[in-house]
Amino acid sequence: MGLLIILIIIEFLTMMVLREHFYHHSTAKYFLSIIIQIILSLAVWITFIEMDSFRSFYDSPRHVWLMMNMTALIVAVVIPRFILIILHYTGKLLRLKKGDHIRLLTNTGLTIMTVILIIIGLSTFHERFNFKTEEITIKIKDLNSDLDGLKLVQISDLHLPGFYNHRQVLQKVIYDINIIKPDLLLNTGDFIDFGWREFDRFDTILIKAKSRYGNFAILGNHDIGTYDPFFTEADRENNILIMNNQIKSAGYQVLNDENKIINIGKARIALIGIVTKGRHPHMIHGDLKKAISGLDSVDLKILLSHDPNQWAEDVTGKTDIDLTLSGHTHGMQMGIITKKFRWSPSKYFYPHWNGLYTDGNQYQYVNRGLGVLAIPFRIWMPPEITVITIKKE
Repeated sequence: MGLLIILIIIEFLTMMVLREHFYHHSTAKYFLSIIIQIILSLAVWITFIEMDSFRSFYDSPRHVWLMMNMTALIVAVVIPRFILIILHYTGKLLRLKKGDHIRLLTNTGLTIMTVILIIIGLSTFHERFNFKTEEITIKIKDLNSDLDGLKLVQISDLHLPGFYNHRQVLQKVIYDINIIKPDLLLNTGDFIDFGWREFDRFDTILIKAKSRYGNFAILGNHDIGTYDPFFTEADRENNILIMNNQIKSAGYQVLNDENKIINIGKARIALIGIVTKGRHPHMIHGDLKKAISGLDSVDLKILLSHDPNQWAEDVTGKTDIDLTLSGHTHGMQMGIITKKFRWSPSKYFYPHWNGLYTDGNQYQYVNRGLGVLAIPFRIWMPPEITVITIKKE
């Protein structure tokens, strides 16, 4: 009800601003601006009505998709309109005695509206599907020769509802992964946003991803059912069971605080997987001691740990794990990435938010994720497929 009232007020005031600003100066500009605003309003109201009238499970993929679209429209349309209204009526208040308004302030509001709409539009329809392949080489001291040149592909944070009406895009990602011909495909969690229903037969697409020695995955904190507001503890336990089965049906071996030995020639790799629960800043990491128990001598240890902060807390200086792969941050889906400079607001929450990090002979790589969460756009923060080549130092 609160959102409905806000939308109605902003709708009315926006039309008033356009009339006061354009009507007596340019009839053509006035009617053009009204037409544009009507089109934007239709998008907002159709999405709002469909979302508000939706009657099914909270984690139905269409419901999650509608919520994301509504959030995008609020950011792209409603908030800029609010800024325009504030600037226009500030100018009107300052010119109260003259019965006019400061046109520069209103024009500034219109410019801000246009810029935000263009940025969100491009980031929604192009940038979030502008997948980048990051190629990384990691040199391991005294690496077994049979592992020299081992090729790992890491993907993370699919958040499948974002592909609800874009299944062909995910199919293309899987095709691109297969072209790489990885030795191992490693997925560091967050297949979903809220609950298991969002998987929605995406297993038929994901299972097409192939690697030479197998595909392995872990559960991220969203996979647990942490964020579904209607889940009981029993629902979350059930969600974990169903998610394990669905991820397996997608072609992955799921590592729940456990390890798996892979034999490559005469070399042995230990793949270790940790379950992550909770929400920031109270993340709950799985039992790493349990996950590495029973491991005897191996040539390479790789840990799949969804939360990048776990590396500093539990791994470096406390274990002999060579490489840790993480995700979770998405680079906050906004920032700046160039060849020489990378920045994202996520760095203030996660010191290791994207890229390769080292501590002595231990390495961590943090993937930006493939999908989107909450907002269906990425602003200069492209989704990522990571190709890691292990070389002998």
